[in-house]
Amino acid sequence: MEQTGKKNIIGIMGGIASGKSTVAKALAARGCAVIDADQIAKEFLKKDEVKAQIRDEFGDGVFDNNGEIDNKKLADVVFSSPDMVKKINAVIHPMVLAQTQRLVEKYQKQPVKAIVLDMPLLTEVGWDARCDKLIFVQCDEKIRLKRAQKTGFLSENELKKRENLQISLDKKADMVQYRVENNDLSELTKQIEKLFPILIAKR
Repeated sequence: MEQTGKKNIIGIMGGIASGKSTVAKALAARGCAVIDADQIAKEFLKKDEVKAQIRDEFGDGVFDNNGEIDNKKLADVVFSSPDMVKKINAVIHPMVLAQTQRLVEKYQKQPVKAIVLDMPLLTEVGWDARCDKLIFVQCDEKIRLKRAQKTGFLSENELKKRENLQISLDKKADMVQYRVENNDLSELTKQIEKLFPILIAKR
């Protein structure tokens, strides 16, 4: 999707807890604008009209005592089956993607080096096709699991269950032009330093 005079759009792919956001932050530190799809989704989930849709689809059980969406409870329900994933995506994805598009257009007019998409389901929603460059963040499964457990959010079973509902990591790794390894932060930083001029260069 090369466009003359426009900044490259860089998509980041990788498994859960592989460090996609760490890579995004490193690129932000080098002058890129980062669009965080998870953060956009969280903001929408605070809106009353979205809460009403979530209540209709998933019931009162995914809310806390204050009437706010409990992300852990919602995730437990959503990742129980492919149908539930489709339901949440139907509610939240159109809004997130529309906001992402607005931000892409905004950042294209600003003096940034490139636009980075930190979007967990980049391939699943077809936005990999909108990217000029794609990076895959490789990370040992044991390290990913340790990171996921550190947040207190995911067990090994939950991590595998979620990834089984997504396009396989092998397929994602085959789709990209660039790979970085994130088993060690200092090594990752060196790799990004070396790769950065290539990422922002026009093809």
